[in-house]
Amino acid sequence: MSGRAAVEGPDGKFRCVWPGTDPLYLAYHDTEWGVPEYDSRALFEKLLLDGFQAGLSWITILRKRDAFRAAFAGFEPEKVARFTEADVERLLGDAGIIRHRGKIEGAIKSAQAYLAISEREPFADFLFKHFDGRIVQNAFRTHEEVPTETAVSKAMSKDLKAAGFTFCGPTIVYAFMEACGLVNDHLTDCFRWQECAALTRDPRLPA
Repeated sequence: MSGRAAVEGPDGKFRCVWPGTDPLYLAYHDTEWGVPEYDSRALFEKLLLDGFQAGLSWITILRKRDAFRAAFAGFEPEKVARFTEADVERLLGDAGIIRHRGKIEGAIKSAQAYLAISEREPFADFLFKHFDGRIVQNAFRTHEEVPTETAVSKAMSKDLKAAGFTFCGPTIVYAFMEACGLVNDHLTDCFRWQECAALTRDPRLPA
């Protein structure tokens, strides 16, 4: 099948094509993207950031991530859930983040939804139930083979929306799944494919 396969970088390593040559993007690809994340708060942060990405590129959000963390109280759900209209106005005036009222207000609603879920079960468990506790190990050779949404991302999106989360359509959720290592979508010739594959066992499960 024709398409964009992994490309060789100046260091001799083959990588997925999407980071290009941007040093920040390359570091993100090489150290974060596709690494299984099991921490509920970290998953919450990434889902909110992916929501802010809607209509934009991820590198835009990545460059603003530290500013987002400062503006949103370290993405502590308990704190974000208590944000008021004064906080919304403060955030709308913060040039370091994406100043979009709907996304800002949506993040507050999502934090409230997170707390409601956490009263019943850990947020990580709420997400992982869609995988029967197992990371999906894909084996795509070209960028064009990688889907933008799946039946799982549609089901997860539906559950998140029903719980009160916003900006979590199936495409956003699939990007979130990839970034947090719920699926391993590094291309098979990318040096990170094998490394992330070795991390795909959920440590919470019995041996």
